[in-house]
Amino acid sequence: MATRTGINTHLINRLGANEQEIFVALKAEFDTETIYLWNGTEDLAIGGDTYIGAGSLLSIGAAEESSDLSSQGMTITVSGMNKAVLDLALTENYQNRFLTVFLGYLMGGSNEVAGTFTLFKGRMTAMTVNDTPQGATIGIDAENRLVDLERPSNFRYTKESQNFLHSGDTFFNRVASLQDKEIIWGRSSSSGGGGGGGGNSSSSGGHNRRIAHR
Repeated sequence: MATRTGINTHLINRLGANEQEIFVALKAEFDTETIYLWNGTEDLAIGGDTYIGAGSLLSIGAAEESSDLSSQGMTITVSGMNKAVLDLALTENYQNRFLTVFLGYLMGGSNEVAGTFTLFKGRMTAMTVNDTPQGATIGIDAENRLVDLERPSNFRYTKESQNFLHSGDTFFNRVASLQDKEIIWGRSSSSGGGGGGGGNSSSSGGHNRRIAHR
């Protein structure tokens, strides 16, 4: 884990310490609002954002990695959420919205963050809401961002695709005209006429010579 991108020397020292205060934080980016939660109490400031303490009500599934860079998903469960969070789960378009899970370390005996790194980042794919007398439980399934490498792009190096991505861009305007264009390469072209002078010609008794281009 110490070779993961984003881990500085300070965090490496924390990983090797005998006693650690580890926390996980969740950032769910909905269209109208971003939800910030962490598995502690009170509020926690991370990177200028305020994360609400959910305590044991926030459950993060196993974070798996493989040596072949295959996509591994994650499941997050949030229990006992208030009406605002429940309304987002019921009304928001959540599919393909970003979800990020951070792993971090606290300074001893305080809510001061010693450092964080991204444990998981992907897109929300499915959400289930179970409403019970004890409160609402929201389950979120997310797929790793590596899954984007498996999706076909459906874009081509054409004027139409380029204008769909960047309206008014003319970079690929002449691609179609190149398909049947004949390009003469490595062959000398004949030139008509030429100046007089004492050049070698059959009329002056000289010999024509062909110059090989190498």
